[in-house]
Formats: sequence, structure tokens, C-alpha cells
Amino acid sequence: MIVPEFWAEARLQVRHKGRSVTVRRFGWSDCDLGAAQEHAQGRAQAALDRVLAGEKLPRRELRTNYGIQGVPIREQIVERHGETVITRNSYGALCLNTPDVLFADVDFAPEPQGCVLPFAVLAGVMATGVALGAWQGHVLIGAVLALVALIIANLVSLHLRRYRLRSRGGPEARAMARIEAFSAAHPDWHLRVYRSPAGLRVLAMHRTFQPDEPAVAACFHALDADVLYATLCKVQHCFRARLTGKPWRMGIKRRIRPTVAAWSSSQSMLPERLDWIDDYERISRDFAACRYLAALGATDRVDPQAEKVRALHDALTKADSGLALA
Repeated sequence: MIVPEFWAEARLQVRHKGRSVTVRRFGWSDCDLGAAQEHAQGRAQAALDRVLAGEKLPRRELRTNYGIQGVPIREQIVERHGETVITRNSYGALCLNTPDVLFADVDFAPEPQGCVLPFAVLAGVMATGVALGAWQGHVLIGAVLALVALIIANLVSLHLRRYRLRSRGGPEARAMARIEAFSAAHPDWHLRVYRSPAGLRVLAMHRTFQPDEPAVAACFHALDADVLYATLCKVQHCFRARLTGKPWRMGIKRRIRPTVAAWSSSQSMLPERLDWIDDYERISRDFAACRYLAALGATDRVDPQAEKVRALHDALTKADSGLALA
């Protein structure tokens, strides 16, 4: 896991076979901007050499804070706790980044919405209505009646699906059932489960993991973990957990400034940004990012590194506070 403090971008342009070729690449460093610029220059030169050799490569990297392969996490570093790094993400919340302590996000499935009838049913009812209307000499009336029948049938089907979902305990119970089933199949795992505003969070306590190892992928698949989160863990070689509330869930309407995708150390002392952070930290004292629910499996197995991360996570998320979730 790499979470650099300084970032720069290099731009190289040459004439090649009668045309202009331009390549841009980012560079990063924990030392200073000069080292970041030197790294960017080296990456740009390497990319340019490959392009001139005939390889098809992107000419520039997108300005994004997180998730692009080959570019590390690009967020403001707030604190370091050994290998664990706390960053402020693009909308202002604090996030925990750890190279080897497994977190999994399990989002709740949304309630059925919109049209839930299969296309074959829709087409069949409409065709039947039109045919009956034509037989009676009123094609338009047949089509309208078929449409009304479809609306009623869809509403009934939607209601029945929602009822079945709620009768089984709703999205939270279904997500928890997957976690419990995984725990039963892996009794040597120690899992802690937390409730987040829109899902469940799982923390593995019995050992540390590499994000790209098969056991992690199997765990994410069994829990039906958020696909984007699972991808980011593998690409960025780390696990993440949001530690503080999302601003809009706490009633904060204005956005952190500047609203750019990629962090730059020059932003850190901007008065407007500092003012927003002061407001955010004051308001977020009354909210928790998640709530501790239960421990499953081999609760006597506790890895020392996982315990350090757990203690930090629980303190900063206010997992035991009983505060409203954000």
C-alpha cells in the first residue's frame, strides 16, 4: 500500500514520424514536491518510450483521488499510525487505509422498484390486448386495456416482492444471514460485524491478509461485498473503512473546497477548506460512521495488528457510542 503525501505531473512532447506525441504522467513521493516531480518525469519518459516503440498506452492519466490502476491513493494524509494511514477523501470524510487488515463492505440490496414483470409477460399481454381489440374492431381500446392490466399486475407483483423481502427480515437480515453462513463455513475465522448507514461492515480479527490473496476474493464473493470496493482493494493493495460521516447525511450542504478529483498538498492551508473542515468536525461529533453489532466465529483468535486497527477504527467511528449513523 502506498499513500503518498506529495504529487506532481510531467508532460513530455516530441515529434515522431511527422506527428506530435504528448504523454503526461503523475509522480508521487513522501519526501517533497521535487522528488514527486522527478518521479513523474521518469514515469512520463518510460511511457513515452513505450508509445514511440508502438505500444498502445493512454497518453495521460485521469485526475482522480482513488482507483486508477498504477496510481496510488491520492488523498490528504491526516494521520499515520504505523502502516495504517488516515486520509481525508474527496468529499471530506476521514478514511482508514490498512495494507493487511481485512474490511468488507456489504451493501443492502435496494427494495424492488419500477417494472418487475419479465419482458415476455409485457410483450405477451400487449400483443394479446391489441389482438383482442383488433378482433372487436377497436385496436386502440384493446391496447389501452392491456396497458392498464400491465400497470395493475406490476403494482401487485411489486407489492408481493417487497412483502416477501420484509417478511424475511428485510435487507439487513439477508445481509447478516450471508455473513453468518460464511462464519459457519469458516469456524476458524473471527469476524466483527458493524452496522453502517446503508449496509454492514465486516472486520476480520484472526489474522492479517494480502488484498490480492484468494481467501479475500472468496470472502468478498460469499458476502456479496460491494464490487467497486472489492476491485479497489485489489488494485490499491489495501483495505479501507470510512471513519466519519458523509457530510450530506449530517445536514452539511456545502461541499469541501476545492472540489477537485485529485489531492494536492497546496490545498491543505486554503482558508475556505480549513473553514469547511472546522464545521465538519464540529457537526460530526454528534454522529457515528458505524455501530458495532456482533462478533462471530473464533472470537478467541485475535491478531495483534488487527486488534490495533480495530481499536483505532472503533474509537474514530464511535462504534460503541449509540449516536445516529451518518
